Amino acid sequence: MELCRNRYAKFINVIDMKKIFLFVCLMFTYSIYAQEFFEDEDNKMECTSVTVGKKASKDGSVMTSHTDDSGRSRTNMTVESAQDYAVGELQTIYKREACPKETPVMPQYCNVKVGEIPQAAHTYQFLNTAYPCMNEKQLAIGESTFGGREDLRSSAGMIDCQALCMLMMQRCATAREAIALAGDLLKKYGWNDGGECLTIADKNEVWHLEIVGPGKDKVGAVWAAQRVPDDHVAVNANASTIREIDLKNQDYFMASDNVYRVAEENGWYDKKKETFRFAYAYAPDSRTMLACRRREWRVFDLLAPSLKLDPNAENYPFSVKPDSLVTLQDMVRVFKDYYEGTEYDMRKNITTTDNNGKTVISPLANPFMKSDELKLFKVNGGWHGRGERAIAVHFTVYATILQCRSWLPDEVGALCWFDLDNVASSVYVPIYASVNDLPSTYKTCGRVTGFSKEAAWWAFNRLGTIAAKRWGDMRKVVDDAWVPMQQEFFDNQAQTESQALELLKTNPQKAKQFLTDYTGKQCNRAVDKAWETGDYIWSHFDGAW
Repeated sequence: MELCRNRYAKFINVIDMKKIFLFVCLMFTYSIYAQEFFEDEDNKMECTSVTVGKKASKDGSVMTSHTDDSGRSRTNMTVESAQDYAVGELQTIYKREACPKETPVMPQYCNVKVGEIPQAAHTYQFLNTAYPCMNEKQLAIGESTFGGREDLRSSAGMIDCQALCMLMMQRCATAREAIALAGDLLKKYGWNDGGECLTIADKNEVWHLEIVGPGKDKVGAVWAAQRVPDDHVAVNANASTIREIDLKNQDYFMASDNVYRVAEENGWYDKKKETFRFAYAYAPDSRTMLACRRREWRVFDLLAPSLKLDPNAENYPFSVKPDSLVTLQDMVRVFKDYYEGTEYDMRKNITTTDNNGKTVISPLANPFMKSDELKLFKVNGGWHGRGERAIAVHFTVYATILQCRSWLPDEVGALCWFDLDNVASSVYVPIYASVNDLPSTYKTCGRVTGFSKEAAWWAFNRLGTIAAKRWGDMRKVVDDAWVPMQQEFFDNQAQTESQALELLKTNPQKAKQFLTDYTGKQCNRAVDKAWETGDYIWSHFDGAW
């Protein structure tokens, strides 16, 4: 105990030493080789998606995005090529379920066959992540789970969220096509999942599609979709945000034909007494969860601070007009956010005195604390709606910012910015949806291998986990590594795409290979930098653990 007191007294002197000792022990037991793994159902409440209309973005792109905040999702990305199929061929549909504990090296999902449906004559090339995210036609999808009423869930259906994303990627070129496909398939084959929001973008517009089940043992689905105005931004953070719907306004609203009936039959909506609100009919609990509402507020607060929205409100507008046109840098800033500078920063109660006698947040405090650490310091934090959680979290598996750009041919216009692990300690790399292949480390799933330099995810996970041990100091090293590289990636786009466009005029295959080579080079640079920075932190901070 005396050793701990001598070592950490200069960092923390306002917390009793028993708590310091426990804190240090907790930090060391949080292995550098793994994230915190949650139970499967808890995992389903941890994703954030931000959407941007084409007149709300600086460059005119339509954007959607996604953080896959999970303890089981696959860590890799693959390129699934376009395919042609003969009449009568069938497509196997799989449902994602937690693998048996004794099977995998690490907690992960396994695909279980649930049935078959007629195969499409032609499928598009797409980037295949845990939730397939972008295809060659510039269709892009983000995702966020909101759960919904438990008694709406049905095991009689065939299609879960991952399968639906894949079917949309394979078969659709626009957001409206994707929503129509979802309506047709779910009515015929059934939804087999909890409440989900898919944020679906194309070259011209972006929609939020919210889906719940039809009820126990029933086949079908209940859903509503709302379009984000072109000059607005919107967010889904694990809570249903679609409320009033106007199905006469087909340019902005769509819904299943049972959207009112199911709510009425179950007593969740009385048309004689109230206005129908999808969120309150089908996912009322999601509107009360602090961890969801606070993220909604924070996204709008960062992009439209002039609105001065109440951080404790139950509801916010479905979408808002940003104070200034949204850039890629703005999107990265949003996803790296953990309420720093606000009263909701979970580090604020873990303080020390600096050399000038001023009380400051301790360098040992980090915004990615686990539940035990939060309880230890009496911080109002926690996951799954029970307290604060920031946008950036340590259990993010991967994140995407997806740009759809109408003024460019699809081969160049469809661009996925891809980040592995915690966004606050990582970097987004450019991956074009038209690429022929990806580096092997990006195609290798780190959950299958266990800790390995063969999987890119481990480079970022190791760095993020080490940096969290003394975030106040190590974040500076992390920023020194990533901020210049991120800006370089953004700055390189104009020249890179100009070269690709020239090649497209005469040799499309050569243009695709050029983009493949460029994407692979940047991916490899980022992985190498992650290993290098992790090594630096591990060695240079070794004497001050």
